[in-house]
Amino acid sequence: MILTKAQYDEIAQCLVSVPPTRQSLRKLKQRFPSQSQATLLSIFSQEYQKHIKRTHAKHHTSEAIESYYQRYLNGVVKNGAAPVLLELANEVDYAPSLMARLILERFLQEHEETPPSKSVINSMLRDPSQIPDGVLANQVYQCIVNDCCYGPLVDCIKHAIGHEHEILLRDLLLEKNLSFLDEDQLRAKGYDKTPDFILQVPEMGQVVTFLDELFSFVTGQ
Repeated sequence: MILTKAQYDEIAQCLVSVPPTRQSLRKLKQRFPSQSQATLLSIFSQEYQKHIKRTHAKHHTSEAIESYYQRYLNGVVKNGAAPVLLELANEVDYAPSLMARLILERFLQEHEETPPSKSVINSMLRDPSQIPDGVLANQVYQCIVNDCCYGPLVDCIKHAIGHEHEILLRDLLLEKNLSFLDEDQLRAKGYDKTPDFILQVPEMGQVVTFLDELFSFVTGQ
């Protein structure tokens, strides 16, 4: 199904006032039942990432971070089982996984002798059980699993989809008997930039046929 500019704009406008959570995505599906889940998620992700880029700086001031951290601490004192961090992220209109990163960094700065490295932070976000505070670990986990635009879970899904499409593209190239070089072969030849595949001077007729079938595969037409 081809999405018109008017349809895209209508969906994008609907996203202005909703947080980037899976619950919001389900509501969006109810509002636009004729659109596929993949289409809605793609638009949702693109529009929200634009918003985050525009507002990123205001969430990273020292004043904002300290305010978020104190609100987090006050919230978990009242009820450590409540989704304090997720609700805070939604309230200030910031991606839950990015809010989790801010609070985790601030927590580690307060409790560790040396500033946490980026690799340590990333490892804890991928596996919250590594966080040396059970309440914060649970809060970070809630943010990650409810964020459909950012975070390690989203990155894992994107990687899996990309790998799947790379396999499908390889199979299609082999089926059409087109000669190509893959990433490993390109690296072995010393290429700095390595796309998934490079065609090796095939006949133009083969290329046209291949591109037609690839277009049909991608668009579902």
